[in-house]
Parts: sequence; C-alpha cells; structure tokens
Amino acid sequence: MNSKLLKTIATGVAAMGVLGTTLPLAAQSRVNAAAMDSFQIPSRGALLNAFVYIAAGAGPHPAVILLHGFPGNERNLDLAQDMRRAGWDVLYFNYRGSWGSPGDFSFLHGIEDVASAVAYLRDPANAKRLRLDPTRIVLIGHSMGGFMTVQATAADPSIAAFGLISAADMVGRIPPNLPTQAEPTVVAEVSKSLAAEGMAPLAGCTPESLARETFEHREDWRFPSKAEALKTRPALIITSDDGLAPFNDALVAALRKDGDTHVTTHHFPTDHAYSDQRLQLSAAVLAWLKTLPIAPR
Repeated sequence: MNSKLLKTIATGVAAMGVLGTTLPLAAQSRVNAAAMDSFQIPSRGALLNAFVYIAAGAGPHPAVILLHGFPGNERNLDLAQDMRRAGWDVLYFNYRGSWGSPGDFSFLHGIEDVASAVAYLRDPANAKRLRLDPTRIVLIGHSMGGFMTVQATAADPSIAAFGLISAADMVGRIPPNLPTQAEPTVVAEVSKSLAAEGMAPLAGCTPESLARETFEHREDWRFPSKAEALKTRPALIITSDDGLAPFNDALVAALRKDGDTHVTTHHFPTDHAYSDQRLQLSAAVLAWLKTLPIAPR
C-alpha cells in the first residue's frame, strides 16, 4: 500500500473521529425541532405503514390524522406539511391492503384501521415520543378518506373535530330502502365504478367484493345517518366540481337540522384532486384548524 493511500485513509479516519465528537452537539441542536418518524401501526393482526410529521417545539402538539382516498393517488402531503408548520403533528398511514401495508383491503377494514391509528396515538409512550397530546386529535379525510372520517368520528365521541375534503359517501349512490333482490344490479354498477378508479395499489379485494360490501351496509354507512353522532363536533366540509357535493351537502343539512352550529363549508371550482386550488385548499384547512379550541396557541 503506497504512502499516499495510507495518508488518505488516515485523514479519513481522523475526520471520522472529529465527526464522532461533534455529532452529539449537532443532535442537541435538533432537540424539539420539526421531525419525521416512520413506523408501523398494529391493526387486527396486520401492520400499517405509517409516519408522523412532528411539529417544532416541545409540545405536546394537537394531532391531525390525514386519511387518503380510493385508491390513494392523491396523498395531500402538501397539506400535511402546512399543518405541521402551523403547530400540528400529522399522522399519515396506508390502510390494510393498500400501498404495501399487509392484509386485505376493504371498507370495513379501513374503518377499523382508523380506530387503530387513533389508539396508537393515544398510547402514552407513542404520544410522548411524537410530542403530541392524545386528547387533541382531529380526523381529516379526502374522498374515501372522508368516508372513513365520517364513520370513525361517529364511532368515537372523543375525536375533537373532523374535516372532509370532497368526501365520498361510498353508499350514497345506492337508493335507500332497496330490497335484497336488487343486489346483483347494484353490485354490477358499483363494481364498474370502483374498477374505473384503478385498483392496482389495493390487495385482497376485487371490485365485486367491495361493491357487495357497500350493498350490505347501504343504510348504516349513509352520511346523513351519522349526523346524530357527529353533531357535537366542529366540522369542516369542503367540496368541488367533482360530483360529490350533493352527498356532502346532505350531511351538512342533516348536521344543521340536528343542531350543529359549528359547521364550516367551502366550495372550490376545481377537480377532485383540487389540482389548481391547492393553496386555497390549504388556507381553508388552516383557517378552520386555527378556530378549534384545541389549536396551538
């Protein structure tokens, strides 16, 4: 080995020694800085791929669980980053059977997975690690994520507030009070609609299996049926020109009829992904979050 190479190696080793003495100081400067933590959430025997954007500061911070749609191409992580800058921790995860999370995807599994995500944040050890307040949790969902938000919030009275962005009532297009014998016709139509959305990122399901699930729950999953359970929580309901506004408007009407005076609504003239209204969408979400009693002060 020639002397020049030996000198290069010696210099590198020396540099490593210097770095070894300075890393702790660098680490100290990152205490309570904004951060990201990735992990897996246990849910009914499966592990959901997840991460949290952790807000700067010692906290504990309020938290948003951000729920993606069907199949989840639009993740809304620009909103997540904006919410973190505003002082919120933001949890994002993939339901069972979606985008690499193990297990079989179904709408019921997704509802269960949201409950598992809430339970994960409420675990004292996790809450401490993520610098969040487990009593200050908000659910915000886009498209099918809005459906998950409605179902999960209705089932858990301790969720502080909920937000819907072009929420998809997964049973809303099925006429009410249909007899059982209508199932083949409904399944065929719903299957066609789901397949058109693209199901490549989803495992353990077919358009037909998901369509049958919607028919089975055609009454108990309908948005207006959840108004009684939701009416005590502040709500943000945002719609666009994607054809889903009538289902969201029906929920708004039901909430207000049941006495909810804390419903904030917005409509943006854009597509389902809010492609040319991202800044406006974020501004609306942040403005609403700021009004909540649990918001950072």
